[in-house]
Amino acid sequence: MMSSFFDRLKVRRVVDISLFTKGGKKLRKFGLTFFCFILILSATGCGSSSADPSGSNGQNSNKKVTLRVSWWGEQQRHDYTMKVIELYEKKHPNVTIEAEFGNWDDYWKKLAPMAAASKLPDVIQMDTPYLFQYGEKDQLEDLTHFINDGTIDIQSIDKNAISGGMIHDKLYGFTLGSNVLSVITNDKMINESGVVLDDENWTWDEFEKIAVDIHKATGKYGTNGMSPADVFFPYYLRTKGEHFYNEDGTGLGYSDDQLFIDYFNRELRLIDEAAFPTPDVQSQIKGNEAEFIGKGNAAMTWNWSNQYLGFAQSANSTLSIKFPPEHANERALFLRPSMFFSIPKSSKQKQEAAKFINFFVNNVEANKLIKGDRGVPVSSKVLKQIKPKLTEEETKIFDYVEKASNYASKEDSPSPLGSAEVIMILKDISEQILFKKITPEVGSKMFREKAEEILQKNQ
Repeated sequence: MMSSFFDRLKVRRVVDISLFTKGGKKLRKFGLTFFCFILILSATGCGSSSADPSGSNGQNSNKKVTLRVSWWGEQQRHDYTMKVIELYEKKHPNVTIEAEFGNWDDYWKKLAPMAAASKLPDVIQMDTPYLFQYGEKDQLEDLTHFINDGTIDIQSIDKNAISGGMIHDKLYGFTLGSNVLSVITNDKMINESGVVLDDENWTWDEFEKIAVDIHKATGKYGTNGMSPADVFFPYYLRTKGEHFYNEDGTGLGYSDDQLFIDYFNRELRLIDEAAFPTPDVQSQIKGNEAEFIGKGNAAMTWNWSNQYLGFAQSANSTLSIKFPPEHANERALFLRPSMFFSIPKSSKQKQEAAKFINFFVNNVEANKLIKGDRGVPVSSKVLKQIKPKLTEEETKIFDYVEKASNYASKEDSPSPLGSAEVIMILKDISEQILFKKITPEVGSKMFREKAEEILQKNQ
């Protein structure tokens, strides 16, 4: 393949001289035919083989393409994602993108029937448990070859950041950003309560006492409901040196059910002290704008670091990002892929879908709009260029993730097949416990029995 227009011109000139200086009718006829062939070849068969980090190059760049892109999130995420899409369409005038989005619950409800009908969007925002579920059912494309051919540029991306979307050596999801668990605090309420919160060293017992003391001082919740349980219970296990799943995904990773009992007994005590919302109150919260901490109705909220900005923008007081209790004991914190973009096998536009993913993670202009909402960018090049442009609140997220990475250890093994069912069971049992329909002791046995039954199928 010839590398440039001028190189092709040079080749054509050589052909011209070597063929037409010989004389002879047949040779001149052959030379003319061959010359035309070279012209056709140079016009249709050549192009640059280098990958453009923003995803602007590639075969059939003028071919009209319609891509369906789906995601979940709040209004703020929808708004800036639409701006990113507009930016992409401007740079790629042959591409039209159809956006499909909704809140968390509706998103997954709509995705399941699409998968059953082989009509999934071309680019799907994915969460870890669902990534395994869809990947193991052979519904997602292995993205590795898009990296190998340069469509998705990873020159400025750490391989460990990418590995979060890998299952059995196949890359089913490309990480959009990194997150860390955090406790977000309302500084004004903390100060008014007179509590001392040393997040470098606080224990679970100190966390419980602080939450109760805040309620007594303010009449508000000390903390949110630490929901969902499938996020915060596994973190609790990590602080005790245990894990939610075993390494091969064939069973639970912890053997002592007292850990389950202790975790939920603490939540029950916080409910009894009115320092913690009951599940019915918690379930009424829809979106960051309605969260307790944003409304000044709680002094602390357990959440992922990328959620901070949404809370900070809706709060009437300065917020801070703190380490959760006992994070340092067993290096319980870990960098987690915030979410992924995946391409379904049913897509007829896989190459174009991969170009959009590349643009989303590598384009600086796009990430100036995203601002870490989907986690701190995985590209060091993007991170370096956008950090000086961030606001004070946005910078807090980036600084927290950077600081937490110094304490973090390896993330747990990818969620195994059946994990989505296990999570639903944990959610149901935790609600029964917190509504006091069953005791933590009964709940621990129920959960183990049902979870093990599902996970043993992976043996």
